[in-house]
Amino acid sequence: MGKTKTAIISGAVETKKTSAELYAEKKAKKAALTKEEPKQEEVKQEEIIEETPVRIVKKVEEKVRGKKYIESKAKITKATLYTLKDAIKLVKDTSYSKFDATFEMHLVTKKVGVTVQVTLPFSSGKVKKIEVASDDTVTRLQAGKIDFDLLLATAEMMPKLVVFAKLLGPKGLMPNPKNGTVIKSEKDISKFQGNLLSLKTEREAPLIHTSFGKVSQKDEELIKNAEAILESLGGSKTIIRAFIKSTMSPSVKIVIK
Repeated sequence: MGKTKTAIISGAVETKKTSAELYAEKKAKKAALTKEEPKQEEVKQEEIIEETPVRIVKKVEEKVRGKKYIESKAKITKATLYTLKDAIKLVKDTSYSKFDATFEMHLVTKKVGVTVQVTLPFSSGKVKKIEVASDDTVTRLQAGKIDFDLLLATAEMMPKLVVFAKLLGPKGLMPNPKNGTVIKSEKDISKFQGNLLSLKTEREAPLIHTSFGKVSQKDEELIKNAEAILESLGGSKTIIRAFIKSTMSPSVKIVIK
């Protein structure tokens, strides 16, 4: 040990290293390798940081309710299903707006794409603007302007309205032979009352929102209007949940037959 042996093989000189020299060389390589490469734990930590997706947490601010709203909501039992008669009385009792508030109905249906038309037996408190499609209507639609609540059209005008299907369709305003809004002549406009409602679910959600009267109306009229809406949709065959409320009051869950 400690001596270096030299051997001559086929004219080449081969120098054999001692065990001490080999050990020193191995130790030096190991030290160099340790400096160049990070520790295994560090590598794993870096991989975790790179592979872990960034999670952005949005702070949802709770809507602050006023004293009157909180007092009104305290009068409603959340778990109770009210009859239309009791619900309308309760909404009137909990409505605290200084103006004549509108009665609203919000429905959850079993599927998207539900569309119906219903004529309310009593006024809903809103005067609807009914228009028969003309060249002037087409010009306004080209500018994206919709200033009517119901659009009627003759068969001759329908080809000109087809290009606006994406604009009118989602709003339930596209004339359609099935709902009677494709008419023979302008004289047929008299058949359409201001109480005609076009009900349609949202484009991507099974929800319908509509109004059916004013707080100042008689209970009997509001009950009849609400019943007409529910019946036109097929009641519990189509509707999962139904709520009514006034413009500023809390909602009341009602029984669906």
